[in-house]
Amino acid sequence: MRIVRLANFVTERSGGLRTALRELGTGYRLAGHDPVLIHPGVRYSSTETEQGLVITLPGPEVPGMGGYRVLLDRRRLADTLRGLRPDHLEVSDRSTLRWVGRWARRYGIPSTMVSHESLDGLLRLLGPFGRFADRLNARTAAEFDRVVATTSWAAAEFERLGVRDVVRVPLGVDLDRFGPGLHDPRLRRHWAAPGDVLLVHCGRLSAEKKPGLSLDTLAALRANGVPAVLVMAGGGPLRPRLQADAAARGLPVRFIGHVSDRSFVAALLATADIALAPGPVETFGLSALEALASGTPAVVHARSALPEVVGDAGLGAVDGASSARAVVELLGRADRRVVARARAEMFPWSAAVDGFLAGMEGARTGVSRRS
Repeated sequence: MRIVRLANFVTERSGGLRTALRELGTGYRLAGHDPVLIHPGVRYSSTETEQGLVITLPGPEVPGMGGYRVLLDRRRLADTLRGLRPDHLEVSDRSTLRWVGRWARRYGIPSTMVSHESLDGLLRLLGPFGRFADRLNARTAAEFDRVVATTSWAAAEFERLGVRDVVRVPLGVDLDRFGPGLHDPRLRRHWAAPGDVLLVHCGRLSAEKKPGLSLDTLAALRANGVPAVLVMAGGGPLRPRLQADAAARGLPVRFIGHVSDRSFVAALLATADIALAPGPVETFGLSALEALASGTPAVVHARSALPEVVGDAGLGAVDGASSARAVVELLGRADRRVVARARAEMFPWSAAVDGFLAGMEGARTGVSRRS
């Protein structure tokens, strides 16, 4: 089966979505399918990779988004799709690529939309736009044969609208790449003094991720006599403001920017005491799951999907004070690293691949019945 996948907001410096696309594509290929990924870039390119053929089509850069681009040339994209002759379309975007669902239906091609973000959550961060989100979500669900959500939290914004074709499939984690055995004492000495609590925040420094809550957590811990330090790995438009804030508050924070070396990220996560994932609209949270696989428990936003993912290997919080209390509670658990790893082992990428493929088969069955 030729599975053509479409995604916006993918760059060399992007995180969770890029990881998910790579791992799923690689899994599809290992399962005997022919995956093709199309995403925007500066210019056209076509490259064979371990996840199958990757095509970039020229797309404009979105102002203020740190280099993210979108596919806006519908004619060129439609021509490319016709040339590829897909057996199934998988779309990881619910805004500018919604029209692809209609295009697929016109040609009898089964389609799924993967909900990698919460439109309802994102719009609520901007103001009282809940009804607008509902209308957009209903229109999106109507265009595609299946909606795939990675958590119950992510599925809820569709299910409360009466959308029936929502398939829940958790994402996964590379259990070989991330592991407690990668703990690096030299790396720890570089970031923290003896006796310090080493916190790590891995994620894009943008408004919807609420990275300022990680600074608030650090400040609350130190105000209560906990000698904590924080490493923030990730780039984004808020980095200058966060650096200025940390300096003004006298907080020991090291900003290391985007890290492309996945081995270094794995070592950093395994070396930290606690990972912080404060984003309130996360639909899954791959970086938190990677921390668990590394044996490092996570403090996550209680109103996001992450409590569903981390289970008893982490705690939820809503602000700096409650997050600091959660850090202290987790540090008091003698078995925290064993529990974290055991939780991550429930999410192999192989299970995610199987779930996504099963969802595609369900979409194909629905199309054949409709026709």
